[in-house]
Amino acid sequence: MHHTNHVLWGTPHSLYTGKLRSYLINKRIAFVERMPSDPRFASQVLPHVGHFVVPVLELPDGSILQDTTEIIDALEATHQDPVMGPPGPVQRIVADILDAFGSNYLLPLAMHYRWSFREQQELFLRTEFARAIPAMPHAQRLDAAGALMDRFGGMLPSLGVVPAVIPAMEASYAELLAVLENHFQCEPYLLGGRPSIADFGLMAPLFAHLARDPVPAILMKTTAPSVFRWTERMNSPAIADGNFSHSEEFPLDDAIPATLEPVLKIVFEHWGAGLAADFAAFNRWLSGLDDPQPGTLVSHDGSRQVHPNVGRVSYPWRGVTMERASHTHSIWHFARAQNAAVALTGGAAARFAGLLERNGGLAMMRLQADRKIAREHNVLVLA
Repeated sequence: MHHTNHVLWGTPHSLYTGKLRSYLINKRIAFVERMPSDPRFASQVLPHVGHFVVPVLELPDGSILQDTTEIIDALEATHQDPVMGPPGPVQRIVADILDAFGSNYLLPLAMHYRWSFREQQELFLRTEFARAIPAMPHAQRLDAAGALMDRFGGMLPSLGVVPAVIPAMEASYAELLAVLENHFQCEPYLLGGRPSIADFGLMAPLFAHLARDPVPAILMKTTAPSVFRWTERMNSPAIADGNFSHSEEFPLDDAIPATLEPVLKIVFEHWGAGLAADFAAFNRWLSGLDDPQPGTLVSHDGSRQVHPNVGRVSYPWRGVTMERASHTHSIWHFARAQNAAVALTGGAAARFAGLLERNGGLAMMRLQADRKIAREHNVLVLA
């Protein structure tokens, strides 16, 4: 079916829908947003995707794309302006690192602040989930939403969110908010004067869950108001805050804003151990396969999943032991930055090496998967 506009299939409370919506707004791509409760989602969209997931983008020619990273890649290739990619090679790698960090590492934390505080925000969450349920009276939708919420809330242990680690997780988030608050007091976006994939990656957790759900929204507004203002700016390109005097461009000469380096330091310090455990789990799973052909589904049980796991991981983290399902999507996503970093030469390679050395990122960038991972038919497979 052909449309005049792009159709964004998603929901207001969806983590990754928030990422894609913000991109479309800032890219000034005309779109309409539709809920999966629309009958056309089940009849025409789901058969293309192969499993239930949002967001999904339907292009004007009727073709369907899933996964925010692939969607943004496709749209960047066909829509030149406004420019969303920083011009410098080091800037682009930093943007890819931050995109992968926001889209993957912060997922359990976002889910914690939504579901560990369910009692305090029950009506808000129930009303949000009810919006995505096919047409029936509102009271019935609220009842049906409860079962859906139980399923999502039940995911916390597999994400590693258990009482023993929650204080460490919340302390990690407080440290991240503090450095982001300092940065957004000085810069409107992560890489400077305009948004990039770095901003969209962080919008995934920081908007729908952490800036909208009542409990974490109060936390963000009272401890990091400049971060909250950034989430507003990211959903409206018309906002021009008077406290930023510099141009609406990326820094010249492949420079990274000085206030972004503490953010990168936290990325490497807080994510490194978990990402290393994910790489190790993937390599163990791979070594146990008899004849891993290209196209082999990456999955511990053969099921199609948006975020597949290949076994459990356990590792020391910030004074506690983190135990969770492995997160192979992180490896696939982080590989974008790794591949670009390997290709650096000359002055850019030296600048990036210095950035890593100053901020503790050398070991994380050197993590290695024994086989490349690709994405085919909306799932991860062996390349």
